[in-house]
Amino acid sequence: MTIPDFQTLMRPVLASLADGAVRRSREVKDAMADEFGLTDAERAELLPSGRQRTIDNRVGWALTYLTQAGLATRPSRGLVALTDEGRAALSANPDRVDMKTLEGYPAYLEFRDRTREKAAAVATAGITEAPTATPTDLVERAVATNRAAVEGEVIRAALALSPTGFEELVVRLLAAMGYGQAGSVERTSATGDAGVDGIISQDPLGLDRIYVQAKRYAVDQAIDRPKIHTFAGALLGKQGDRGVFITTSKFTSGARQEAEKINARIELIDGIRLAELLVQYGVGVQTEQVATLVRLDEDFFEGL
Repeated sequence: MTIPDFQTLMRPVLASLADGAVRRSREVKDAMADEFGLTDAERAELLPSGRQRTIDNRVGWALTYLTQAGLATRPSRGLVALTDEGRAALSANPDRVDMKTLEGYPAYLEFRDRTREKAAAVATAGITEAPTATPTDLVERAVATNRAAVEGEVIRAALALSPTGFEELVVRLLAAMGYGQAGSVERTSATGDAGVDGIISQDPLGLDRIYVQAKRYAVDQAIDRPKIHTFAGALLGKQGDRGVFITTSKFTSGARQEAEKINARIELIDGIRLAELLVQYGVGVQTEQVATLVRLDEDFFEGL
């Protein structure tokens, strides 16, 4: 039997989690190879990059899309489980779960919209390959799909952290972005520095400082005006005039207006922007594969 595509794998993957057990993704991948009766050669088949088995990659993408739709969840690293919505999807779709099925879930539609924005494409970016698409177009679509998926995953991982763990994540991101290279970036909440979770010292003596507030809130728990006002007060108490307020959630219009009108400059980074920055600067993510496209060097041949 040929190796199934990732959409064909979606319902079997959900069904493998139907007993409610939390399983390692490795177990799910092996279970799919067994269920579809793959030969030893098919199990060993690698992607063109030679870095991952084809069946592992396809099961991984099936899990990614199911997770984006809220039908599966990743409670911790390397583990997967079925959600209540996933159980309902199994009952409602006895034959097949695919991309068309996922369009009935708001969480998936949000993910798809993020993908479309990044790819500036139509339809299901990276899934339907237009006959006129160039290899460059296809790579860009695939990259956009991958980034949108991983950005959703890193926010869920951030929400699962403890408050201090989230503060540490923010500090590491700021360091990766190049802040504090001549000075330091440190987490301060553990020392009882009220109103401030981190301090970026841009010079060795700490004379040029940026203060950081990090709030790990549920995506539907927006940061409002009073929290910005409180942070501004903390800056004033430290005679600071620059701050960064970072959250996994979003800011109300009132919060943004408050940040604009106060004397101190406060940069607001919501969950969407935070996810983009984490992926962009490689914090909490790993490079899986790098694709290289080549083209004819006409100048080379003309010079011969």
